[in-house]
Parts: sequence; structure tokens; C-alpha cells
Amino acid sequence: MVENNPTAGRVQDPGIKAIYSRESRMQAWLDVEAALAGAQAELGMIPAAAAARIAEVSRVELLDAQRIAEATLRTSHPLVPLVWELARVAGEDAGGWVHWGATTQNIVQTGDILVLRRAHQTFQRHLADALRSIAVLAERGAEMPIAGRTHGQHAVPATFGFKMAVWADELCRHVERFRQCESRVFVAMLGGAVGNYASMGQHGPAVQAGVARRLGLEPMAVPARSLGDHLAEYVSLIGLLGATTGKISREIYTLMKTEFGELEEPMPDGTVGSSTMPQKRNPQLCQDMIASSTTMRVMVQLAHEAMQMEHEADRSRGLMMQEAVETACVATGEVLSRLVVVLAGLKVFPQRMRSNLDLSNGLIMSEAVMLSLGETIGRQAAHDVVYEAAQQAGKGKGSFATLLAEDPEVAGRLGDDVRELLDPVRYTGLSAQLAREAAQRATAAADDIDARLGDAVQQRP
Repeated sequence: MVENNPTAGRVQDPGIKAIYSRESRMQAWLDVEAALAGAQAELGMIPAAAAARIAEVSRVELLDAQRIAEATLRTSHPLVPLVWELARVAGEDAGGWVHWGATTQNIVQTGDILVLRRAHQTFQRHLADALRSIAVLAERGAEMPIAGRTHGQHAVPATFGFKMAVWADELCRHVERFRQCESRVFVAMLGGAVGNYASMGQHGPAVQAGVARRLGLEPMAVPARSLGDHLAEYVSLIGLLGATTGKISREIYTLMKTEFGELEEPMPDGTVGSSTMPQKRNPQLCQDMIASSTTMRVMVQLAHEAMQMEHEADRSRGLMMQEAVETACVATGEVLSRLVVVLAGLKVFPQRMRSNLDLSNGLIMSEAVMLSLGETIGRQAAHDVVYEAAQQAGKGKGSFATLLAEDPEVAGRLGDDVRELLDPVRYTGLSAQLAREAAQRATAAADDIDARLGDAVQQRP
């Protein structure tokens, strides 16, 4: 048995639910209100002293939560009570300039983008950790033989490292997609009631640019409230990631089955698999990931439906988009936090891999025999000869090796070479090379994530 990290522990709360808490979202909205006042003061639209005071008190802990809750219940409005309370705390001179020229969606959507960016950074850290673990697994398993399986059946030999190369390659592309979407997704939207800057006039684009700069976002070219493709894009990328993580967790789940026994997710001491069957070592984390990754994919459809806005704004579609983004992000946090733990502590059983590789008594090497024989009699003729021996072996009419040795065509042209041709370790192709190359790319991608997140923290206002 090979353990990737025998000290791997239990799953930690990824913190995404906390990021999407009411208090967290309100603070993000306050950050936008402060940035709006600052941008407007810079342009002479509101007094600088008022903007400074608004920024000073735009802290959720300085506001009266009870007053906000009561007003929210009375008004049935998500933002107005917060604006009222911010204006009250800011004082008479500054309070009148709070929320100047903005509409609710300007503040809520832009604030929620800040929340989404925090979730995004958490996802990136998890992906970096996952890629590093996969890189280690790929290196260690580069030459570890395993049965390559297609359609649920043995195909040709591969290595465990090659399987890791596939996972690494796919996850690296997800990292690239998430990086490429950032300038489109993390945008400030401050265009007023319908997005045409009517309330701010010629200053409108500059106000939005100023807000974006202060918040580390990009300004929208057309800040229309009916635009939602950027949010739908992000949920779509989450859906793609959910497809990959679902595939990975399903593969580990399958290879953990008693009949396979090639892998096992980490099981800290004290883990209980069943209330009635003490022997159970269930793939709990993988099953969690399979379930949550399904949620990640399902939210894609809801996000696409939410894009069907009516006219210049449509609250029903906005609520749908909010649900799609938040639900997808929470599910992503659940999946990635588990993926990191599973990959870091994954137990690998190379002896079981080898014994499974030998289950077919050489049938997995039929392609190698066919190609070698085909060099003298042609591929199709060789296929027919090997096919007959393989099918007879599959019916239990003798071992594949014996049937080949008894075939005059094979015996006369390959002789004793048949024995070497039936050795699966000799037929793993470029598995080891591909594994090591993928490990390098995975490590490089993880390093790049760390560097970019470090820069983002340093540049954050």
C-alpha cells in the first residue's frame, strides 16, 4: 500500500456558506456604497467630507441590526432598510448623499460580485492543493501498472500515473478557464435605474469606473440590469468543474469497491461506515462529492433560464440567478474541500492493481500480440487469428497463452516471443512520460494560482 499523505485528516468547513451569509453580503453592499460615494466625491458630485463619513461608517457592526431587520420585514425590500440605517449613522450632513443616483440592483449585484470573488479565490486555493496532490500521485504512480479499462472491461495496460495525468490535464484547463473569465465576471454595474446613467449624466461612466477601481473590479461596457451572461458563464464553468470532480469521485468510488480494491479514500481513526456492519469502510467523501457535483451541474440550467430577462429588469430572473450562483458556489466548496482531503490522503494498492491486471490471464495483451503478428501476415489477418484465440479463451476453452501457442500461424511466426508479448508491464506505452509531464504542468498551475492570489491580496483596496 502507498499512502499519498498518511497524516491527512478530516474535511474542514470550506467557509462558502459563511461567505454567503446575510451579514457578509450586507458588508459587501456597504463596501459598494462607500466606493460609490468616494467615486462621486472625486468627480465633485457629492461633498468629499460626506464621502469620507460614509466610508467611515460603512461597517455592518456599526449599524443597528434590529432596526434593519424590522424595516426589512415592514418594507419587504432587500436594501432600502440598510440604506436608511447607513444614512442615519452617517449623520445629517453626510446621510443625504448615501446611495446617490444608484438603484438597488447596482449595489446588490456589485456587492454580490465581491462575495463571489471571495468564493472564487477559495476555489482557486483548493484547486491548487488538489493539483499538487495529483502531481505527487502522478509521479509516484508513473510506472505503476494498472489495467486500462474501456466500456467497463479490460482494454490495454496503463499506469496509475497515467490516470492521474488525465485528472491533472482536465483540472488544469478548468484553472485556465476560471482565470480567463475573471475580467468578464468580476465587474461593477453602476448604471442607475435601467443602466443608461440617467441619474448621473455624463459623469456616469466615470462614476462606475471609479467604483470598479476602488473595489478591484472591471467596469461594465453597458451597465444594463438585464445582462446576466457573465454570471451564467461562471455557473457554467462551475458545471464543467462539477463534471470533472464528479468523474474523479466516481472513479475512486468504483476502485474502492471490494472487487477492485485498488484505491481507498482516507479514513481517520474512528470513522464509522455502518451502524450495523462493523467491517464497512465506505467511500463517504466520494459519495458526498458525487452528490454535490450533481448540484453544481444542475445549477447551470437555472442560470441559463435566469438570463431570460424581461425588458430592462426582472426581479424574478434576478432571484433565480442569485439562487443559481449561491447554490453552485456552496456545492463547489463542499466538493473541493473534500477533493483536497481525498487526494492528499488517497491510499493506493499497487499489488491489487497488478493482480487485477492479471485477471484475464493475458487477454489484456491481445493487441500487442496482434500487432506483432501483423508485421508478418498483415493487421487484419493477425486480428482474425488472435480474435479466435481470445474468444475461445473467453469461453473457457483454454488459456489465451496455450491457445496462441497451439496455433500454427502464431507458433511459426512468433515462437517464444509470445511469452514476452503477454507481459502487461511491457505494454504501457508512454504512460510514465505522460504522467510526469502532467505532474509538471499541475505543479506549475498550482504555483501560478499561488502567485496570482498573492498579488490579488496585495492589490486589494
